Amino acid sequence: MSLPWLEPYPIEFPAAESALPNPNGLLAAGGGLSTEWLLCAYRQGIFPWYESGQPILWWSPDPRLILLPEQLKISKSLKKLLKKHTYTITFDKNFPEVMSQCAAARRGSPGTWITEDMQAAYIELHKIGFAHSIEVHSGSDLVGGLYGVALGKVFFGESMFSKETNTSKLALVYLVRQLHQWNFELIDCQITTEHLVSLGATEISRVQFRTKLQKLIDDRGHVGIWQLDPNLMFADHETKFISH
Repeated sequence: MSLPWLEPYPIEFPAAESALPNPNGLLAAGGGLSTEWLLCAYRQGIFPWYESGQPILWWSPDPRLILLPEQLKISKSLKKLLKKHTYTITFDKNFPEVMSQCAAARRGSPGTWITEDMQAAYIELHKIGFAHSIEVHSGSDLVGGLYGVALGKVFFGESMFSKETNTSKLALVYLVRQLHQWNFELIDCQITTEHLVSLGATEISRVQFRTKLQKLIDDRGHVGIWQLDPNLMFADHETKFISH
């Protein structure tokens, strides 16, 4: 089966169900990385993922890994770290640097995909209020974080990094707390990893994922610069989530 090639225009994708089973979810190549292309993709549960030197590759895997905010699992060690309030957490304070650190964490490893073109594309998406970063600071140093895309009541997680133990998990906990407060219902984790499963993520079918997505992205959601509710930094919200 040949892989569909997308021209720059019109901005449209093949049916997600036509994605290849091997490699799992590969749907098409080509197109572009403009904000229009990216928003069109995410609204259909499609995301770009390719290495330097390759054309843009678009994916819609089956099954799909998701995290429901109320199902986040917080380990005992992470719960202790949360109670120490050692770090400062911010939202959307330095999106480009978070992307750069996520790229640096993978540089030289197989499957490096946060290319300069990808960074530039998501920075533009951030400028119009759809891509967001969570930063973890130790003093003035950025030591952990993550970034992703938000549409309606769905957050599409893209990548995370840690320079100190558990700092990426810390970013995720505060993201989930804020999303829970804003009534977000779904976090897309894309590809299954043991790390994300340990945090409470579960697999659902592509059909189930797309059905949920269509119900949740119509809401305008929270477009623009995000700010963490300061009350979430110090209130004991761990009991809302699963401890283990």
